[in-house]
Parts: sequence; structure tokens; C-alpha cells
Amino acid sequence: MSLCAYTGAAIFDGHALHYRHAALVENGVFMELAPEDHVPTKARAIPLGGGTILPGFVDLQVNGGGGVMFNDQTTPEGLATISAAHRATGTRAFLPTLITDTPARSRMAVLAVEEAIARGIAGVLGLHLEGPHLDPRRKGAHDAALIRPMSDEDLAFLCDAAKRLPNLMVTLAPEATTADQIARLAEAGVIVSLGHSDCTAEAAQQAIAAGAIAITHLFNAMSQLSGRMPGLVGTALTAPVTAGLIADGIHVHPLSIRAALNAKGAGGLFLVTDAMATVGAEITEFSLNGRRVLRRDGRLTLEDGTLAGADLDLPRALRVMTWDVGLPLEKGLAMATGIPASLLRAPQGVGRLEDGGPWHAIHLDDGLRYRPLPD
Repeated sequence: MSLCAYTGAAIFDGHALHYRHAALVENGVFMELAPEDHVPTKARAIPLGGGTILPGFVDLQVNGGGGVMFNDQTTPEGLATISAAHRATGTRAFLPTLITDTPARSRMAVLAVEEAIARGIAGVLGLHLEGPHLDPRRKGAHDAALIRPMSDEDLAFLCDAAKRLPNLMVTLAPEATTADQIARLAEAGVIVSLGHSDCTAEAAQQAIAAGAIAITHLFNAMSQLSGRMPGLVGTALTAPVTAGLIADGIHVHPLSIRAALNAKGAGGLFLVTDAMATVGAEITEFSLNGRRVLRRDGRLTLEDGTLAGADLDLPRALRVMTWDVGLPLEKGLAMATGIPASLLRAPQGVGRLEDGGPWHAIHLDDGLRYRPLPD
């Protein structure tokens, strides 16, 4: 492939927006940004007519897509279907996420991700185990019968999985673990995230001191902030952790998102979809651990009305962040690319455009809708 110059769009490199520049690409490698009036004459120009070029989205919480739930099709084939559905929305790297399940299913998830990576299934960077070591009082859509405290056997399994996978993220509740267990997970390379917890602020602080570095879907399924009891929300807003956010306008009110931005700055938050099987699929319901999940008016709920993941892709999350919350586009783009990539133990060049690195960019039009980049 000859040297190509993508022109006519703003370019976000994972950190900052650049205007009146061209992205130079050769043989699938990003070469550099060049002012549009200094593009090499040998480069083949590819004009885009507006919008923004940016690194492909990085999503650290993907439960399903293409009509498939990872809990149900815990196989490389299931991951290939999920990957294709999210790739069609601009996601280029993700952590398939297993919602609280049996020990046998967790082992299957590790094997499936290992095999998917070995086969080169696009975008699979590791695994996110959301549970089962949670607090049943904040279970959300997780099956309470499968939630349990962390045992020595569980700890050994997770530490071994961290050795086998490039990236392993684990969502846990401080009250279902010990500080020593969290410390050992962090030492093993696990990305420890706090969530589905009714813990006190003091317990959350102890877990962070032990090695937790992230918060799973801020505001949802956790102890809330009040005047005398800061809870996990209050701790997340003030501690040196990075918090995931489901910006669909349903899970978190735009004013609450704005408050979180005021407390932490955009650099302390990242976007996740918490996407279920509905992404890329015209389905009205699916099952989760044998329970019906209903798709109605942009919401996914169990039959009792409990929110069950999100009917969301990252372009729509960006539109909520910029149009409803009022966040500058540059900061929103970082929350969907460079910031989540920075949490990964092995980011493999995703989330940023780096000279000499892989070309994994996407294009958003002026309405923040995903458009495939022409070759």
C-alpha cells in the first residue's frame, strides 16, 4: 500500500485535537501527523470532508453483542460475533466481560479469551470478570445465588489467569474480599476495580490502599454519597482511582455526570458501554443466567424492572457527554480512547495514535456517528 494522507477532518491522537493536519499512513502503520500544507507530494490524498479521525474506541466492559451474551457463548466463536458487532460501531479494543457466574464458567471464559487471542480475533485484549465476589445487597442484575466471598481457591485462580492473559480486570466488592487478597491480586497484575458494593468509605479507602485502581460503572450498584456517609460514590469522586461511566442518559443523570466531572475532571473518568447482546442485533429480549432481559425504549431490564446492562454504543455515549452533559469533544474522546487504554497492563498500542504504531483509527462525522475510514 502506498503512503496515504487522510485530510479534511480534525484528528484526535488520544490526547489532543489537531486541526488542519493530515494523518500519514503506510502499510497499516501510522507514520505521523503533518500540517496539510506540508503533506509529501508522493502521498495519495484521502479527503474526508469533515468530522474527526481518532483511535478506535477502547471499551473495558462488553458483556455481549450481535445477539450473543458472553455468559451464554463463552467460546472464541462467541467472542468473534461480539467483536464484529462492536467493531461496526468503532470499537477496536475491548475486554469481554463475564457477569457473575459459576467457577466452571469463569474458567471457560479464561480459556475462550486465550484461544480468541491466539486466533487473532480482532480487538480482544483480555478479560473482565465482573463478579462473583460482590455484595448481594448491590447485586443489580447479577444472580444473587451465584455471588460469594473470595476464597483462597478463587484467589489462586485469578492470579493464574492474570499470568495467562495480557489483561485481566476484576470487579469486586471490598466486603467480599480482604485487603490482603486485593493486594495479592494487584501484585499479580490484576486490574482491580471496585463495584457492586455497599461498603463504607473507610472500607473503600482500605481497598484502594491495597491496590484497587478503578471503579466499575460509577453511581450504579454501589453505596451512595450523603452528608455523613460518603460511601463508595464519595470515595470514587475523591480518591486516586479512575471510574467507568455508562453515559446513556439512563444509568446516570447528566447533572450527576457533570458533578463527577467537577469532582474528578475528565481525566478521572472513562466511558464504558456495559453493552449486552443487543448491540448490532434487532432483538427485543435475551436471557441472562436463565432470566429474561427486555429491551424497551433504550432500556434493558429484568422483568422486575431492574436495569440489566445497557443498550448502548460508544458513539451514542459521546453524544450524551457532549450534547447533554456539555463536555468539550476533546475530553469526551479521551474518555473513550486514551484514558481506558491507560488502565490496561498491556495496551498493545490501542487508544492512541503513535508514530510507528498500528493504524487502528476510525472516523466520526460531524454528528458523532461512526463512519468506516476509506482505504
